[in-house]
Parts: sequence; structure tokens; C-alpha cells
Amino acid sequence: MSEAESGRQQAATAAASAVEGAAAAVTGDAAAIELRGAGLSYGDRVLWENLDLRVAPGEFLAVLGPNGSGKTSLLRVLLGLQPLTTGTALVAGHRVRTGSRHIGYIPQQKAFRAGSPLRARDLVGLGLDGHRWGIRLRGRAFRQRVDELLEVVGASAYADVPVGMLSGGEQQRLRAAQALATDPRVLLCDEPLLSLDLHHQQAVSALIDRQRRRSDTAVVFVTHEINPIIDYVDRVLYLAGGQFRIGTPEEVMTTDVLSDMYGTRVRVIRNEGRLVVVGLPDATTHEHGQHEGDED
Repeated sequence: MSEAESGRQQAATAAASAVEGAAAAVTGDAAAIELRGAGLSYGDRVLWENLDLRVAPGEFLAVLGPNGSGKTSLLRVLLGLQPLTTGTALVAGHRVRTGSRHIGYIPQQKAFRAGSPLRARDLVGLGLDGHRWGIRLRGRAFRQRVDELLEVVGASAYADVPVGMLSGGEQQRLRAAQALATDPRVLLCDEPLLSLDLHHQQAVSALIDRQRRRSDTAVVFVTHEINPIIDYVDRVLYLAGGQFRIGTPEEVMTTDVLSDMYGTRVRVIRNEGRLVVVGLPDATTHEHGQHEGDED
């Protein structure tokens, strides 16, 4: 698959649909995301069940847990790519479906080929028309919107640079711009900080937070490492061992709660606003998270 086709596929899955129907506005106290009695199993293996969750417009929800706990699978459910075993899932008041323009999606960081001819602005443009096949008529309004998105994520300086020549952090900024192209009500982020240095982790995290504050976008942020986003997080959904806990970081990220979920002694250490989790069974800590890979 070519770089352009890969970007087109991501854009179509995350933020576009050729057959999008009229959408009801999310107003008042309506949820941007709602799960009712949701459960997901693979055979006899239960990832989670009886999950009731409402994510409000503008809320920042961090999803944490060990490998194989169902974090990425939760995003796949919301993207309409994975059916629930039980219960229902709604986005912007509608049952989930593939290609919803209500949803923006930032995937895990994956480098482009060094020789890719795809420019930064081309990648961002796929967020606007990547779901369409055939010849595209890109006029002034299209170019203006792409320029606006590049400016929002701080990527105007390398708009015409081939993506393969950009750093991982610069590429993630472009993926964020692509995800924001349709001004989504929900932004799903799948380990978007992986492989980024601290500077770019902070930059990408701040960019996502600005978007949710400016547009009242609900953010669901899957991560192994809460510290780069801890200042932005409203609530945590922690998945482990077929169980879940929902609450503020202060309520969920405690020695007692995590010890109960893992069935073994786990220590949560707080130091100058940072969290370190010690004693997790899979040796994964939230100070030094590891790549989840093919989770399920």
C-alpha cells in the first residue's frame, strides 16, 4: 500500500464518510460518547463488561491499563470497527459506525518512508477528502482550510516538505491536523506520544488540549504514561484483569485501587506532580510506559 493510500485509509476510517447522514447536535448535558452496559469478550476472555460511561463535550478522558486490557479495542469500538459483545455505544447521540465525521483519530506514531513524495500539506488534505476516490477538485477553500490546519498545529513552516523527511514529532502534528480536519466532536488518540521525545510529547499533548478547549471536543486518550497529560486529564478509565475503575486521577491512581484491581500489592508514588506505579505484574509502570503493540 502506498503512503497516499495509507493516509487515505486512515482519514476515511477516522474522520470521513461519503454517506454521512444528518447529525443531531450535541447540546446541553448530552454526552459526546456514551456506553451503556458495554462488554467486550474474545471467546471466554472478558476484557471488560457492564461498562457505563458518559464522556461530556470538552472532557479529557485518559484510558490506562496493562497490555491486553482492551484499551485499543475500546477505540475500535468507538470507530465502528469492533462490535461490542453486549451493550450499546453512542457517539454524538448516534450508534457507532465506521467513517463518522464526528470522530477524529490520531493513531500510534509510525514513521513514513524517507523517500515518500507525500508532502505535509498532502497528508493533512487527506483528512478533508481522503474518503473520496477518483479525481479531486481542490479549490481555494480547500487550500485555505489546509493552511489553517497547518497553522493550528504549528506546521506551516514545513507544509511543502515530504513527510519522510520530518521528525516523529512533526509527523504527529500532521496526524493531529488531519484528525481535526472535520472539526470532530470526539478525538480518539491511540498512544500518540509513543517514540516521541519529551519536548514533542509536551507539544502534541498541549495541541490536543487546546483543540478540546477551543472546540469543546471530547478527548479519549489511550496511553501507558499519564504524566505528559496529567495536567489536562479530567477523568481516568483504568482497565485491568477484566475490571475497570472510573474517576479523577486522584481517585483512581492510588495504591489501594490498583492493588485491588491487580490482586497484588502495587504502590503509587507521587512526586512533584508526577506519578510512578511500582510493582505491576507485567512490569509496566506509568513512569516508563512500553509499546502496547497488537493488544488483543
